[in-house]
Formats: sequence, C-alpha cells, structure tokens
Amino acid sequence: MSEKNPVKAVADKISGVMHAGPAGGPEDGVPGKPALVSPQLAEPVDPVEPLPPKADQSGPETVSPTGQPTGAEHARMAQSGAYLTTAQGTRLPDSDHSLKAGPRGPVLLQDHHLREKLMHFDHERIPERVVHARGSAAHGVFQSYGTAQAVSKAAFLARDVETPVFVRFSTVLGSRGSADTVRDTRGFATKFYTEEGVFDLVGNNIPVFFIQDAIKFPDVIHAGKPHPDREIPQAQSAHDTFWDFVSLHTEATHHTLWNMSDRGIPRSYRMMEGFGVHTFRLVNAQGVTTLVKFHWKPKLGVHSLVWEEAQILAGVDPDFHRRDLFDAIESGAFPQWELGIQTFPDSDDQMFEGIDLLDSTKIVPEELAPVQPVGLLTLNANPSNFFAEVEQVAFHTGHLVPGIDATDDPLLAGRNFSYLDTQLTRLGGPNFPQIPINRTHAPVNDMQRDGFHQTAVHRGVAPYKPNSLDGGCPFFAGADTGAFIEVPVEVPTGRKVREAPASYSDHFSQPRLFWLSMSPVEREHIIAAYTFELSKCYEQAVKERALAVLANIDPELCAQVAVGLGLPVPAATEPLADVRPSPALSQVGRIWPVDGRVIGIVTDQGVDVAGVREIREAVLDAGMVPLVIAPAGGALGAGGDTVTVQRTFATARSVEFDALLFAGLPGAGADAYGARDAKAADPRPAAGDPRVMALLAEAYRHGKALAGWGGAEALFEAAGISVGEPGVIVTDGPQALPQLLELLAAHRVWERFPAAA
Repeated sequence: MSEKNPVKAVADKISGVMHAGPAGGPEDGVPGKPALVSPQLAEPVDPVEPLPPKADQSGPETVSPTGQPTGAEHARMAQSGAYLTTAQGTRLPDSDHSLKAGPRGPVLLQDHHLREKLMHFDHERIPERVVHARGSAAHGVFQSYGTAQAVSKAAFLARDVETPVFVRFSTVLGSRGSADTVRDTRGFATKFYTEEGVFDLVGNNIPVFFIQDAIKFPDVIHAGKPHPDREIPQAQSAHDTFWDFVSLHTEATHHTLWNMSDRGIPRSYRMMEGFGVHTFRLVNAQGVTTLVKFHWKPKLGVHSLVWEEAQILAGVDPDFHRRDLFDAIESGAFPQWELGIQTFPDSDDQMFEGIDLLDSTKIVPEELAPVQPVGLLTLNANPSNFFAEVEQVAFHTGHLVPGIDATDDPLLAGRNFSYLDTQLTRLGGPNFPQIPINRTHAPVNDMQRDGFHQTAVHRGVAPYKPNSLDGGCPFFAGADTGAFIEVPVEVPTGRKVREAPASYSDHFSQPRLFWLSMSPVEREHIIAAYTFELSKCYEQAVKERALAVLANIDPELCAQVAVGLGLPVPAATEPLADVRPSPALSQVGRIWPVDGRVIGIVTDQGVDVAGVREIREAVLDAGMVPLVIAPAGGALGAGGDTVTVQRTFATARSVEFDALLFAGLPGAGADAYGARDAKAADPRPAAGDPRVMALLAEAYRHGKALAGWGGAEALFEAAGISVGEPGVIVTDGPQALPQLLELLAAHRVWERFPAAA
C-alpha cells in the first residue's frame, strides 16, 4: 500500500527516521518535525559536519549568476565545516564572551568577532514588501500537456516538457507578522525557470482587480492598509478608509464582492484557485496571435473556511496556511493545479461577447469560454531557507518569454513598471536577478556590469554594442534563434487623454452575475461578511454609501445587510443588470479528492488501542493525515502495542481538523480545570472533558463530518447532536471511514448551514 500511496509511504519513512532518535516512536510519522534526527538530551560536544536537510526540503537550482548549470550539490550553497568561524572562514574558540581587558574590564575595540557578529545582526532585515508581505512558497515542477502549442510557441508549453517552478502564495494587506487566515485577496505567483528565460505568472486567487488603471493602485492600497494615525487595524479591510474608497470608487465593486465571499478566506493554499487576472497575447510558431486568460485549477477543488474558523485560527494558529502547505508536502500529499487558458480571437476591439478583455475588473464566464487545461503543476519540495528563497524571490509581470506577450491593459502596464522598480529598495540594487532563487536557467549575456551585490565575475573588455574587441559578442538573436520579439500590433492613434473607454463604466453587471451564481449558503456568508465589515466602520455616511452600492447589485443583498446595520434600505440608482448566472463560480455542489485532509482521532487511555491503530492506518491509506488527540501527551497502550499522541485536549482545536473521529467516550484530563486551561472552565460539563465538548460543538457548528464508536453516541447526545442527522456517523467499531470519506469529498456538511427564508 505504501508504494501506491505517497502519504502512507512518507509517513512510514518519517517514522523510520524518528526511530533513530531516543524520542521517536512507531506512530510519529506526522509532518512538522524540525530536524532530520531527534536530538540527544545532553548538548553534543563531538564535532560533526552540518546535518543534511529533511527529505521534503530543497533549494534553488545550482546555476551560476549568469544562468550556467554548475553541477554542484545543493549542499555547496549551505554552511560547511564542523567548527564555528567568522564570515572569512577563520575558526573561533568562543562566541559567548566579548574580548575584554580582564573579566570585569572594558570591551576592546579590537574584538573583530563582536563587531562582525553585531554588524550582521543589525542588518539582517530587509524592507518587507509593500503588498503581499505575508507569504509562503514551495518548489515544484510544471509538466506541459502540449495542448497550448497551437496558440503559443513558448518552449515550456511544448508536449511533455518539464519546467522547474517556484510558487509563492501570500495575503495582500498584512505585514509579514500578520495572520494567514484574515479576509483578504491572496497572491498566487509562479516563477517558471524555462530554457528561454524566466516567465513569471503573477496572479491572485480572485480573477479581478479593485481598479482598472495602475495609477490608482497606491490609492486602493493606502485605503486598505491600517489607518496611518494609529496603524490599526492590521491585515483587514473592516475599517472606514477601505469602505470609504470602494463605496466612492464603484469599479472596485466586483473585486469587493469576491472578497466578501468565501473566496476571501480559503481553507488552504492547496485548495485555492489562481488567476492571471489580465488578458495576455499568445503568438504561435506561424505568428498567429490569440488573446488568453490564465487559470490555476486545484486538483483538490476550491474550498474555504467559515468566518468563525478564520477568526479562531488567527489567534490559535496564525501560521495555519503556511503550516498546511509545508506539512502537506512533507507528508507526501503534493499539491497540484492544472494550468488552463481561456482563448479569445485577437480582434481589433479586444472584446469578447460584449466583455472588454482589457478591463481587469471583468471576467469571462467559463460557460462562454471554457478553460482548456494545458499542463500540471506539482509542488513537491519545501524551501530549505525561508529568507533566502521566500523573502528574496522577486516576481515581475514583465518577465515574459517568446510566445507570450502583454496587451494594452493599463493596469498591466503599470505593474510592468512597478514590480521591477520595487526590487531596487527591497533587494538592494539592480543585481537582484543574481540571487540564487531568482537566477534564470538560461544563459545570460546582458552587458550589464557592476552595481551593489554583483556576484558574477564578468570577462572581456567590451560590454557595449557594437564591439570588435570581444569578437563582436554578444550578438543579436532573430526570431529563428529564439529572440523575444513583441507582437507588432497596430497602435491606435489619437489625442493624448486621461480617460477610460466607455466599456469600463459598467461597474454592476458582473457583481450581479457573481451574486446570482452563488448557492444560498454562499449568499448567506456574503451577507454576513458585508454586515461584519461595515459594522466595524464608525462613519454612518460610509455605511450608507456602501448600501447604495449593494442596491445596484441585488435588492435582497442590500436589504439583509441594511437590517444588520440598522439602516434604511436605499433604492437602486441604476437598473438591475439582466445576466445569466455562471455555475462555475460556486464552490458548493461538487465532489473532490480528500488527499492531505487532517483527521482528528479523539481518544484516551481507556480505549481499545488496536482499534485506534486500525483507524489510523486506514486514514493514512486513504491519503490523509491522522492526528491522535488524548488527555495527555506520550503514548496510549503499553509495551510494544502503543499509539503516539500528537495533540492533547489542551492543545487541540477543531479548526485544525477537517473531520473528527471519536474512539470511545474520552474521560476528563488531569488538567481539566480553568486555572490550568481556560477551555476547561465550563461549569456545566455534560459528559467527559469540557474541552472535548467544545471541540465537538465547534466542529459541528462549522459543518464538519463527525464519527464515533464505543460509547461516542453519548458524547454526541450530551452536546445536543442527534445520531443519524446529516454528517453524524455512529458505528459498532472503527469502520466509519468510508462514510466519512464521502462526506469529506463535499468539503462540508452543507445541510448544517440553512439559508434564510
């Protein structure tokens, strides 16, 4: 089974590695262990070389600053040697004491080690990104199906070509230290290291932007960021300046509605759709052009948190999305997405079915232009150093390759300027492409020299064109030798104006399309999100103006939010658009794989350990990750027949799990009182440990599947949960998994979220 199931195989492998250390055990095969080998109790004193990374970790490919393969192992990029040294490689005998004139004397200026150590520490931080500061990333590979060859000559899109990639996910508004699960747009940026140079697809998990023109990008970000006088609220849009801007600037309405939907709080980066947002122009080998939009479709489906889950997680595990990505890769549940394209004729007006393809606040419904899959992305390795890779990676919408070109989208034009410009400050100068994670895998001969952090050692005497002293090198390429040649499109002529085309003035038809495409439960979540966010605003005028915007989308949406705000319902100022819903926009109603889902197994010392082991093995065999939850840590059982505990009643919270299995009726833990753990302070514990009751109640409220045996039905009944209702399974033994898998495939038990009448 392990050979066919990567999660089981990796779990077995992790367990074997953990056996090497004294703290390991046969049931420790869960992701998250910090080092490859468990440490000894005493501090090591015998010199050894640096330990290797874990099996799930990788680093940038070992190419030179000018894109030449070096053939070096990844370890060549890391620290080496068994002894502590200075940055110059001089071995050191001590790093705990400054050089002083006697034990109580003054520190001496000649202490070069103190000076070097503090100097470097004082400069360890670089400016965080203005937007997308909070993020995480992974290495992977993109395998092309070859189906895009008809529309693009890009070499990485040819059949069966495999291209290394580095993918970074992020939130937009928050700082580096903010929480993962805030309501926000997410970045989905992919760096393709192609044989023709780097191609960066810098997208989001929402297919539209707040704005149509890049000149307004500072405005929308200034409005969304914390208020400048108090620097609050952090990483959220629930405040006056944001809603002031979007209620006055109604082209933001479509993006705002997506953000207020469940798309604003994804369950996982692995379950998040990605979009290139802009329309790009592809050109094939015959010079024929096609307009396209890029889509990333997750193999696990598009799923979200519920709002209470997102709020709880922001406190109990602000690293939830980052941890989920890293743990999934380490456990062998490699995240996958299909890259797809919507194609459109490259007409003179660049319109399709009445939709302006250059307007980044508009989508083209998939029912009008189906998404055609062109390749598979698999993330299969975690970074080996977060700063060197995730923080220093630099994306740029202008990093294009032959076969892919930009269009006249005014937002894209501004991004092509801004992404390059920001690196000068963040990464210290123009040589940021030479940082290992940014290095192209294609040969570089750019004639650019010197500057901060120049790591290439250039040769020759003539970095200019034309030259004869270097033999004329480098030479110009032609179309037949792989040159990037912009498509020679006709440029419209006219007077210089600061205007937008008339097609950009429709701000409400597509938000109405999105609203009408939602299921009843998704509409309820949107209403709740608008009500929550606007309730956080102080100014009545801002709330009333936002309601006036909603009135032009849908009267029911406006009326329900108005009730929550205690304000009158305004009338629409524009006729409601007559649109056809797009079922593809809803997240509800389909069945998806359950790979990498996290299952909590709640138990205690008094249960049948063999039954717990059986269900744990079954969860692993299904490609999911089981975590055993018990009153205390350690192991259940005795002798060699034990099961390792990964979570305790004090440390477990329902938001970490996709489903819960109750192996028996757990008793109360020894720490089940409020002074030790506030969650145990319930004065009315109906059965067992109050923290288990809270775990159960939260999971039920959030629509998660529940199963149990061996007396668990008493726990359900004590919590007011009827056995036999949707998503509640009781069996005679540990055979509940098939029914649980069926429920998990729909993500949640949606019947528990009744929509308003």
